[in-house]
Amino acid sequence: MATAPERLLLHLEWKVVRRLDGRLQGAHRTAYRGSGIDFTGLRPYNDGDDARHIDWNVTARLDEPHVRVFTEDRELTVWLVLDRSASMAAGRPGRGKHDVLAELALVLARLFGRGGNRVGALLFDTGMLRVVPPGTTRRHALRIGAELERTAGARGGATTDLAEMLDAAGRLARRRALVVVLSDFIGDGDWERSLQRLARRHEVVALRIVDTADDVLPEAGLIVVEDAETGEQLVVDSADPLLRVRFRAAVDARDARLAAGMRRAGVPVHRVDTDRDLAEALVEVVARNRDRSS
Repeated sequence: MATAPERLLLHLEWKVVRRLDGRLQGAHRTAYRGSGIDFTGLRPYNDGDDARHIDWNVTARLDEPHVRVFTEDRELTVWLVLDRSASMAAGRPGRGKHDVLAELALVLARLFGRGGNRVGALLFDTGMLRVVPPGTTRRHALRIGAELERTAGARGGATTDLAEMLDAAGRLARRRALVVVLSDFIGDGDWERSLQRLARRHEVVALRIVDTADDVLPEAGLIVVEDAETGEQLVVDSADPLLRVRFRAAVDARDARLAAGMRRAGVPVHRVDTDRDLAEALVEVVARNRDRSS
Protein backbone atom coordinates (compact mmCIF):
# COMPACT_ATOMS: atom_id res chain seq x y z
CA MET A 1 0.00 0.00 0.00
CA ALA A 2 1.39 3.39 -0.99
CA THR A 3 2.46 5.73 1.79
CA ALA A 4 1.20 9.31 2.03
CA PRO A 5 4.48 10.74 0.58
CA GLU A 6 4.28 8.23 -2.32
CA ARG A 7 0.68 9.20 -3.10
CA LEU A 8 1.56 12.90 -2.92
CA LEU A 9 4.62 12.50 -5.15
CA LEU A 10 2.64 10.52 -7.73
CA HIS A 11 0.04 13.29 -7.78
CA LEU A 12 2.71 15.99 -8.09
CA GLU A 13 4.60 14.12 -10.84
CA TRP A 14 1.41 14.04 -12.89
CA LYS A 15 0.07 17.51 -12.08
CA VAL A 16 3.25 19.58 -11.66
CA VAL A 17 6.55 17.84 -12.52
CA ARG A 18 5.29 16.73 -15.96
CA ARG A 19 4.35 20.33 -16.77
CA LEU A 20 7.66 21.71 -15.57
CA ASP A 21 10.03 19.06 -16.91
CA GLY A 22 12.18 20.64 -19.59
CA ARG A 23 11.22 24.14 -18.51
CA LEU A 24 13.19 24.08 -15.28
CA GLN A 25 15.97 21.65 -16.19
CA GLY A 26 19.07 23.74 -16.72
CA ALA A 27 17.09 26.90 -16.11
CA HIS A 28 18.79 27.71 -12.84
CA ARG A 29 22.25 29.12 -13.47
CA THR A 30 24.23 29.09 -10.27
CA ALA A 31 26.61 31.96 -9.64
CA TYR A 32 29.34 29.47 -8.78
CA ARG A 33 30.84 27.65 -11.72
CA GLY A 34 32.25 24.20 -11.08
CA SER A 35 36.04 23.95 -10.88
CA GLY A 36 35.98 20.56 -12.62
CA ILE A 37 37.91 17.40 -11.83
CA ASP A 38 38.93 16.13 -15.29
CA PHE A 39 42.02 17.56 -16.99
CA THR A 40 41.33 17.92 -20.72
CA GLY A 41 44.35 19.76 -22.13
CA LEU A 42 46.32 22.99 -22.41
CA ARG A 43 45.84 26.25 -24.24
CA PRO A 44 47.67 29.58 -24.46
CA TYR A 45 47.04 32.01 -21.62
CA ASN A 46 44.53 34.80 -22.35
CA ASP A 47 44.02 38.05 -20.47
CA GLY A 48 41.59 37.42 -17.63
CA ASP A 49 42.47 33.73 -17.15
CA ASP A 50 42.98 32.51 -13.59
CA ALA A 51 46.74 32.61 -12.97
CA ARG A 52 46.38 29.64 -10.62
CA HIS A 53 45.73 27.42 -13.66
CA ILE A 54 49.01 28.30 -15.39
CA ASP A 55 51.13 25.20 -16.06
CA TRP A 56 54.58 26.54 -15.27
CA ASN A 57 56.47 23.51 -16.63
CA VAL A 58 54.84 23.81 -20.06
CA THR A 59 55.18 27.60 -19.95
CA ALA A 60 58.95 27.27 -19.35
CA ARG A 61 59.36 24.72 -22.16
CA LEU A 62 57.40 26.67 -24.76
CA ASP A 63 58.43 30.11 -23.53
CA GLU A 64 54.76 31.12 -23.67
CA PRO A 65 52.21 31.05 -20.83
CA HIS A 66 49.79 28.09 -21.01
CA VAL A 67 46.90 27.21 -18.74
CA ARG A 68 45.46 23.83 -17.79
CA VAL A 69 41.90 23.23 -19.02
CA PHE A 70 39.46 21.15 -17.00
CA THR A 71 36.03 19.74 -17.70
CA GLU A 72 33.64 22.03 -15.86
CA ASP A 73 31.55 20.34 -13.22
CA ARG A 74 28.03 21.70 -13.70
CA GLU A 75 26.36 19.42 -11.19
CA LEU A 76 24.99 21.20 -8.20
CA THR A 77 24.38 20.41 -4.55
CA VAL A 78 21.04 21.82 -3.47
CA TRP A 79 19.98 22.25 0.16
CA LEU A 80 16.29 22.73 0.94
CA VAL A 81 15.84 24.60 4.22
CA LEU A 82 12.33 23.72 5.38
CA ASP A 83 10.59 25.75 8.09
CA ARG A 84 8.51 23.38 10.23
CA SER A 85 7.51 25.96 12.86
CA ALA A 86 4.00 26.36 14.22
CA SER A 87 3.16 29.41 12.10
CA MET A 88 3.49 27.21 9.01
CA ALA A 89 0.33 25.36 10.07
CA ALA A 90 -1.85 28.35 9.15
CA GLY A 91 -4.31 27.98 6.29
CA ARG A 92 -7.33 25.93 5.36
CA PRO A 93 -7.23 22.13 5.88
CA GLY A 94 -5.38 20.36 3.09
CA ARG A 95 -3.97 23.59 1.70
CA GLY A 96 -2.17 25.25 4.56
CA LYS A 97 1.34 26.63 4.41
CA HIS A 98 2.85 23.35 5.60
CA ASP A 99 1.00 21.49 2.81
CA VAL A 100 2.38 23.86 0.16
CA LEU A 101 5.87 23.57 1.68
CA ALA A 102 5.69 19.76 1.43
CA GLU A 103 4.59 19.96 -2.21
CA LEU A 104 7.33 22.45 -3.09
CA ALA A 105 9.98 20.34 -1.35
CA LEU A 106 8.98 17.17 -3.22
CA VAL A 107 8.74 18.92 -6.59
CA LEU A 108 12.12 20.66 -6.19
CA ALA A 109 13.82 17.48 -4.95
CA ARG A 110 12.44 15.54 -7.92
CA LEU A 111 13.27 18.17 -10.53
CA PHE A 112 16.80 18.88 -9.34
CA GLY A 113 17.45 15.17 -8.78
CA ARG A 114 16.34 14.29 -12.31
CA GLY A 115 18.96 16.72 -13.58
CA GLY A 116 21.70 14.79 -11.78
CA ASN A 117 22.01 17.28 -8.93
CA ARG A 118 22.24 16.15 -5.32
CA VAL A 119 19.47 17.43 -3.06
CA GLY A 120 19.55 17.48 0.74
CA ALA A 121 17.08 18.87 3.25
CA LEU A 122 17.21 20.57 6.62
CA LEU A 123 13.92 20.48 8.55
CA PHE A 124 13.94 23.12 11.25
CA ASP A 125 11.78 24.03 14.20
CA THR A 126 13.05 25.80 17.32
CA GLY A 127 14.61 23.07 19.45
CA MET A 128 14.34 20.46 16.69
CA LEU A 129 16.52 19.82 13.66
CA ARG A 130 16.39 16.93 11.18
CA VAL A 131 18.78 16.48 8.27
CA VAL A 132 18.39 14.41 5.10
CA PRO A 133 21.83 14.10 3.43
CA PRO A 134 22.03 14.95 -0.31
CA GLY A 135 20.90 12.36 -2.85
CA THR A 136 19.52 12.20 -6.39
CA THR A 137 16.94 9.43 -6.77
CA ARG A 138 13.16 9.37 -6.62
CA ARG A 139 13.45 7.27 -3.48
CA HIS A 140 15.52 10.05 -1.98
CA ALA A 141 12.75 12.60 -2.71
CA LEU A 142 10.36 10.22 -0.92
CA ARG A 143 12.71 10.15 2.06
CA ILE A 144 12.43 13.93 2.31
CA GLY A 145 8.64 13.56 2.08
CA ALA A 146 8.67 10.96 4.87
CA GLU A 147 10.65 13.30 7.14
CA LEU A 148 8.17 16.08 6.41
CA GLU A 149 5.30 13.81 7.38
CA ARG A 150 7.12 12.76 10.56
CA THR A 151 7.63 16.36 11.67
CA ALA A 152 4.11 17.52 10.74
CA GLY A 153 2.78 17.09 14.27
CA ALA A 154 5.86 18.33 16.11
CA ARG A 155 5.20 21.92 17.11
CA GLY A 156 7.23 23.82 19.67
CA GLY A 157 5.94 26.61 21.87
CA ALA A 158 8.63 29.17 21.12
CA THR A 159 8.71 31.71 18.30
CA THR A 160 10.87 30.59 15.40
CA ASP A 161 14.44 31.85 15.52
CA LEU A 162 15.07 32.58 11.84
CA ALA A 163 18.72 33.38 12.51
CA GLU A 164 19.25 29.98 14.10
CA MET A 165 17.62 28.30 11.09
CA LEU A 166 19.88 30.10 8.61
CA ASP A 167 22.99 29.53 10.74
CA ALA A 168 22.17 25.81 10.86
CA ALA A 169 22.01 25.80 7.05
CA GLY A 170 25.41 27.51 6.91
CA ARG A 171 26.97 24.90 9.19
CA LEU A 172 25.47 22.08 7.18
CA ALA A 173 26.38 23.25 3.66
CA ARG A 174 30.16 23.16 3.87
CA ARG A 175 30.81 23.29 0.11
CA ARG A 176 29.36 25.95 -2.15
CA ALA A 177 25.77 25.10 -2.95
CA LEU A 178 22.36 26.40 -3.93
CA VAL A 179 20.37 26.95 -0.74
CA VAL A 180 16.58 27.26 -1.15
CA VAL A 181 14.85 28.52 1.98
CA LEU A 182 11.13 27.65 2.21
CA SER A 183 9.47 29.59 5.02
CA ASP A 184 6.85 32.17 5.85
CA PHE A 185 9.65 34.21 7.49
CA ILE A 186 7.53 34.87 10.55
CA GLY A 187 9.79 34.81 13.57
CA ASP A 188 12.42 36.53 15.65
CA GLY A 189 16.19 36.84 15.69
CA ASP A 190 18.71 38.97 13.84
CA TRP A 191 18.16 36.89 10.71
CA GLU A 192 19.56 39.49 8.31
CA ARG A 193 23.17 39.01 9.44
CA SER A 194 22.77 35.25 9.29
CA LEU A 195 21.35 35.52 5.77
CA GLN A 196 24.23 37.73 4.65
CA ARG A 197 26.76 35.21 5.99
CA LEU A 198 24.98 32.39 4.19
CA ALA A 199 24.72 34.36 0.92
CA ARG A 200 28.43 35.24 0.95
CA ARG A 201 29.33 31.57 0.63
CA HIS A 202 26.34 30.10 -1.21
CA GLU A 203 23.71 31.08 -3.74
CA VAL A 204 20.52 31.57 -1.75
CA VAL A 205 16.92 31.77 -2.99
CA ALA A 206 13.99 32.42 -0.64
CA LEU A 207 10.51 31.04 -1.30
CA ARG A 208 8.15 32.85 1.04
CA ILE A 209 4.99 30.81 1.58
CA VAL A 210 2.02 33.05 2.39
CA ASP A 211 -1.60 32.36 3.31
CA THR A 212 -4.46 34.87 3.25
CA ALA A 213 -4.61 34.62 7.04
CA ASP A 214 -1.13 36.20 7.20
CA ASP A 215 -2.27 39.36 5.44
CA VAL A 216 -6.01 39.83 5.93
CA LEU A 217 -8.05 40.30 9.09
CA PRO A 218 -11.54 38.86 8.50
CA GLU A 219 -14.38 41.26 9.27
CA ALA A 220 -16.33 38.96 11.57
CA GLY A 221 -17.00 40.94 14.75
CA LEU A 222 -15.47 39.64 17.96
CA ILE A 223 -12.89 36.96 17.24
CA VAL A 224 -10.15 35.17 19.15
CA VAL A 225 -6.73 35.79 17.63
CA GLU A 226 -4.06 33.25 18.55
CA ASP A 227 -0.32 33.44 17.97
CA ALA A 228 0.37 30.09 16.27
CA GLU A 229 3.86 29.86 17.75
CA THR A 230 3.45 31.10 21.33
CA GLY A 231 -0.21 30.09 21.84
CA GLU A 232 -1.05 33.56 23.20
CA GLN A 233 -4.72 34.46 22.64
CA LEU A 234 -6.48 37.81 22.41
CA VAL A 235 -10.12 38.76 21.83
CA VAL A 236 -10.46 41.59 19.30
CA ASP A 237 -13.23 43.34 17.41
CA SER A 238 -12.28 42.60 13.82
CA ALA A 239 -14.80 45.22 12.58
CA ASP A 240 -13.03 48.05 14.44
CA PRO A 241 -11.77 50.42 11.67
CA LEU A 242 -8.80 51.57 13.75
CA LEU A 243 -7.75 47.98 14.45
CA ARG A 244 -7.98 47.14 10.76
CA VAL A 245 -5.82 50.14 9.83
CA ARG A 246 -3.24 49.16 12.43
CA PHE A 247 -3.26 45.55 11.26
CA ARG A 248 -2.72 46.61 7.65
CA ALA A 249 0.10 48.94 8.68
CA ALA A 250 1.77 46.14 10.65
CA VAL A 251 1.54 43.77 7.68
CA ASP A 252 3.00 46.38 5.31
CA ALA A 253 5.82 47.16 7.75
CA ARG A 254 6.63 43.45 8.14
CA ASP A 255 6.74 42.97 4.35
CA ALA A 256 8.91 46.08 3.90
CA ARG A 257 11.41 44.88 6.54
CA LEU A 258 11.61 41.48 4.89
CA ALA A 259 12.09 42.90 1.40
CA ALA A 260 14.77 45.34 2.61
CA GLY A 261 16.67 42.63 4.49
CA MET A 262 16.61 40.31 1.48
CA ARG A 263 17.73 43.12 -0.81
CA ARG A 264 20.67 44.02 1.44
CA ALA A 265 21.73 40.37 1.52
CA GLY A 266 21.40 40.11 -2.27
CA VAL A 267 18.90 37.26 -1.95
CA PRO A 268 15.87 37.06 -4.29
CA VAL A 269 12.62 36.39 -2.43
CA HIS A 270 9.64 34.92 -4.25
CA ARG A 271 6.12 34.89 -2.81
CA VAL A 272 4.19 31.64 -3.16
CA ASP A 273 0.54 31.97 -2.07
CA THR A 274 -1.23 28.86 -0.78
CA ASP A 275 -4.08 29.35 -3.27
CA ARG A 276 -1.72 29.66 -6.26
CA ASP A 277 -1.19 26.95 -8.88
CA LEU A 278 2.17 25.42 -7.97
CA ALA A 279 3.45 24.94 -11.52
CA GLU A 280 2.62 28.53 -12.48
CA ALA A 281 4.32 29.83 -9.32
CA LEU A 282 7.53 27.88 -10.03
CA VAL A 283 7.64 28.95 -13.69
CA GLU A 284 7.37 32.56 -12.49
CA VAL A 285 10.21 31.99 -9.99
CA VAL A 286 12.47 30.62 -12.74
CA ALA A 287 11.59 33.48 -15.12
CA ARG A 288 12.39 36.10 -12.45
CA ASN A 289 15.68 34.36 -11.65
CA ARG A 290 16.58 34.35 -15.35
CA ASP A 291 15.86 38.07 -15.60
CA ARG A 292 17.93 38.72 -12.48
CA SER A 293 20.88 36.71 -13.84
CA SER A 294 20.70 38.57 -17.14
